[in-house]
Amino acid sequence: MITRWAVGVVAALALAGCTSGNPQAGQAIAVGEPGKPAVITTTPADGAVDVSPVEAISVAVANGELEKVALTNPAGKQVKGVLDGATWTASEPLGYGKTYTWSGAVRGDDGERVELTGDFTTATPSSTVHASLNVADDRTYGVAMPIKVTFDPPVTDRAAAERRLTVETSVPTEGSWAWLNGGAAAHWRPKAYWKPNTQVTVTAKVYGVDLGDGAYGDEDVSAEFTIGRSQIVKADTKTHRMVVIRDGKKVHDFPASYGLESDRRRVTRSGTHVVMEKYRVKAMTNPTFGYSDVEVPFAVRIHNNGEFIHGYADSMWAQGKENVSHGCINLSPANAEIYFNSVLTGDPVEVVSDVPLGEFDADYGDYYDWAIPWSEWQKKSALVG
Repeated sequence: MITRWAVGVVAALALAGCTSGNPQAGQAIAVGEPGKPAVITTTPADGAVDVSPVEAISVAVANGELEKVALTNPAGKQVKGVLDGATWTASEPLGYGKTYTWSGAVRGDDGERVELTGDFTTATPSSTVHASLNVADDRTYGVAMPIKVTFDPPVTDRAAAERRLTVETSVPTEGSWAWLNGGAAAHWRPKAYWKPNTQVTVTAKVYGVDLGDGAYGDEDVSAEFTIGRSQIVKADTKTHRMVVIRDGKKVHDFPASYGLESDRRRVTRSGTHVVMEKYRVKAMTNPTFGYSDVEVPFAVRIHNNGEFIHGYADSMWAQGKENVSHGCINLSPANAEIYFNSVLTGDPVEVVSDVPLGEFDADYGDYYDWAIPWSEWQKKSALVG
């Protein structure tokens, strides 16, 4: 006797047995869309001209994969780049005024192989601008050291130039760029003196950048340097003393003679000067006052208009009593040597007198930076507003 349950099982088996043998009984049949053709995008676009040589240069493919890529200059040299599956990106800057040609191949999801072609041309500058720094790698500077980027010739698009200038510090440091020297140079200084032992990196990435009127930067420049100990000179023309304060402690108090106050041309001007350079022996010449090649020992320049701190034995009778110099700070040769041996480029020299530094001092290429109030300094940035 066959039960209803048994009959149902047999019927189900019989129904299963009616399926085709290819594919095997019970196997699903995969039904998918055919692969899509590759779509290639080059940046910049094919045929582009006046391309910045530092613009992002790449080729990318949708619905496929790059098999090989080459970007070649007119001399046949291939540009270095990184290939990552569906994207290739140039990893070095290009040259000015050159046509670059794409070549290579792409394999689409549809299995078809497509050739990579196309070209573009980089900008040809009407002229080039050279940027130089006043700081150098692996050097140590004083706490008042300004950073100066000089442009030769001066740029007309200061905002474009300033956007390419960066200062990185090992400790948080508030600072700003300002354009001085008739627009030929951008200076960066902190709001207050640098913190000792700060590590600083300055970079001017101006290559490939239109700095105005079709003039492009000729190369990038950078430097990594250190701010040293704090050493500040307090120079008071009324007390006839020059005090040296190192890391907050007074280490020297020298008798000094400053510029003759009865002649405004000779007075030592008031304000924060910055040490610029030093000489063990310096020949001083000033035709206006009738002397030439007078050698003085241990001369430390604090102004390009002839102001130094130096030794001078002939004025020792006046040092600590009277101001008789032609604008320099006179010390005894022995005291001048002590100061000379301790000084760093960028050390501040804070002078108190009746005649202040004026902004015209920037015309001498001086570090006039600290004589400008911070609020005014910030307004000299090309990016303000």
